[in-house]
Amino acid sequence: MEERIYTIPLRDVTNRSVATKRAPRAIKKIREFLKRHTKCEVIKLDRSINEKVWERGISKIPPRIRVKVIKEEDNVVRAILVE
Repeated sequence: MEERIYTIPLRDVTNRSVATKRAPRAIKKIREFLKRHTKCEVIKLDRSINEKVWERGISKIPPRIRVKVIKEEDNVVRAILVE
């Protein structure tokens, strides 16, 4: 089991997408980032990450998000929000 903390930038999602699609695209961006950095296909995001992205609505996402990643033996990655 391996643990790491990543800071995922979401500013480019804000700059490149329509206001009504930012939060869903941010969630996709987080998944893609974790796939690229952990080399795992199965990514399980904690509810707290989703709540943090959607906290201020669909169009006002945070500029970056800090995530603690736990890579388990069966090639599954779990991500939890770091406060």
